[in-house]
Formats: sequence, structure tokens, C-alpha cells
Amino acid sequence: MKTLAVMSRKGGAGKTTVAVNLTLAARAMGVRAVLADADPLRSAHEVLKGREEAPSLLFETSASKLFALTEACRRSGVELLIIDTPAAPEADVAEAVKVADLCLAVARPTYLDLAAAVMSVAVIQRLGREGQIVLNQCPPARAGVEPPSVLKAFEALRFANLPVAAIAMRSRMIYQTAFAQGRSVLEIDAEGSAAREVRALFGQVWKRMSGERPAPMRTANDDLGAGLRLRPA
Repeated sequence: MKTLAVMSRKGGAGKTTVAVNLTLAARAMGVRAVLADADPLRSAHEVLKGREEAPSLLFETSASKLFALTEACRRSGVELLIIDTPAAPEADVAEAVKVADLCLAVARPTYLDLAAAVMSVAVIQRLGREGQIVLNQCPPARAGVEPPSVLKAFEALRFANLPVAAIAMRSRMIYQTAFAQGRSVLEIDAEGSAAREVRALFGQVWKRMSGERPAPMRTANDDLGAGLRLRPA
């Protein structure tokens, strides 16, 4: 079993958006995935509670119970556990990092979000875990050209001592539309730009957790991920 901790030390970065969509993308691609909502705000629970498969898809938990939950998932044959972590306190964040095979630090391309990403990186490195940064809520690229804010964010993150995901998640209304219906963007528009982003990000993360080297960093990704299909390693 693989465990992915989705984290941000700053509210509003969109870690729940990333965690929920990656979980549902994994299940759509044949991976037996579950989501642990360890954030006291319970945003993931609010999105997914109405789904028929919610009892086997979503577990409300706390930092102190993550190790036990991880072991229970392992025994029951879960292939991927994704943890929507709390933003604070740091001790609770650290509990999620400790059980994770990979930590995904989510940040918007803003100064305060990038500063928070550096804080996430510090926790990941202090505990000796694997990590990756993903930019979220980025303005869409135009004709393959990134907006200046995204380019500056990629440049700033070169010094964070963690690889940056090749996939930048874009600011798209469909993410909110999907959440209002308790669904993922893949379930709303399977061939849309947001769905391609999510499939591509999941593909990169899954390969990284399976031991493959991360892809070279890119700064435009509208053409990535189309038709990707994965099976668990």
C-alpha cells in the first residue's frame, strides 16, 4: 500500500481540492484508493458525504489515529491512502508526514502561499520523507505560455529543495461545480482540461510513489495527461 499526504500550512491553497480529485481519479483508474479526512474543518467529508460509496471511500480521523488507520487500510487491501491533512498545528501535520510514502505540498502562485510551502518542505525534510510541490489555482496558460505569476512561482520554488510537479493545477470554475455535486472534475467532464490535469498529476504522483524518477519540470501542461490509464504496481 502507498500513502500520500496532501498538505498546506496555509488555508485556501486548495489541498482538499487536490486530495479529493486525486482520490476519485485513482479509483476511476482502477486503484483501490481511500481518503482520510484528518482536517478538523472536514471539507473533504462535506464534499463526499452524499456519495453512495462514502462509507468505503472516506474516513474521518485525526492526526493521533493516522498510524492505526494506515495499518487497518493495509490489512484490508487498500492500495492507496490519501490524507487530507490539517494546516496546523505542526505536530499534527508531522503525524501525517510520518506515515506517508510521499508528501504533496500544495501552494498557489502567491508570495504567502510560497512561504507556506517552504514551511511544509521544512517539516518533510526534518522527518526524512519524500516530497513534491504542486502549484494550484494557477491562471491558465495561453498558447502554451505561462502567466508571469506562475513563471515566478516556479523560479522561486527551484530553491525549495523539493521537486516541483510537472503539472500545474489551473484555476477553473469546474472544480467548484464538481464539489457542489459531490463529484470530481473527471465525473463532470472526463475530456475537459481540468480532468486532463488531474489525470496527469495522479499519473506523475503514482509513478513517483512506485519508485520511478519524476518527470522533468514543465511550466505548461494543457497537453498533458490525455488518455492516461494506470493500474497499481
